[in-house]
Formats: sequence, C-alpha cells, structure tokens
Amino acid sequence: MAKQKLVIHEDEVEEKQLPGRKLRWLVRPDTTGTEFCAANMVRLDPGTTVSPAHSHEANEEVIYIISGSGDVLIDGEVYPLRTGSIAVFPKKSIHRLRNSGTEEMKVICFFAPPTDVPEYTLHEGVEFPE
Repeated sequence: MAKQKLVIHEDEVEEKQLPGRKLRWLVRPDTTGTEFCAANMVRLDPGTTVSPAHSHEANEEVIYIISGSGDVLIDGEVYPLRTGSIAVFPKKSIHRLRNSGTEEMKVICFFAPPTDVPEYTLHEGVEFPE
C-alpha cells in the first residue's frame, strides 16, 4: 500500500473537466487515509453552472467560497455567494452552484462521510428559477 499523503498542494492533484466545473479531489480515503471525510476543489468560469443539479444520499457537504461570487440553489431556494461565504447541503438536499460573477469562482467542498462523483444522485431538469 502506498504511503498516505498528509500535506497536499492543489497543483499536485489531477484536475478533471466536468460539466460546468474543473475538479480536483484533494482529500480522499485512498490518497490521504481519511476515514470520515473527503474534500475537493472546484473552479467555475464566469457564466458557468455545475451540471446537473445533484444530491448526496448519505453525505453532508459544506462548501467554502475561496474567491469569486455567484449563487447556490438548495432545495428550490437561491442564495447569493461571495468570497468567504459558506453553504451547507444536508443529506439528500438537491443543490447546484452557479458563477454569476465576472471572475473565476474557486470553491472548496467538504464531505462527510467521503463520497465521489459516481455516487452523486443526479437531478436532470432542476434549474435555477428565472
């Protein structure tokens, strides 16, 4: 078994292109040895929206806006976000993130217990209200 990393820089992690975002898994059980949490960083270009809306059946998620601004849709309600904002997604809440600003939005996402994109429940057709 490979040695678990305890200190990681975002540039050391492969960035994946997903609909509406670029994603790097920073903390995962297989790379850091964590048992109860995971974390990723996402970057959204101006005008992009994480697609599709999704939920986590067995996981809580907390996001922190490192930079940029936008909106988050949580169970049908829209909330504004800006640098320094935190949003909480309870288990099973349907959520979606949008960069409505003019600069890149950079977000760190914490999960407990750990999860991965294939485990997300997708909700096609859930859109931000006009």
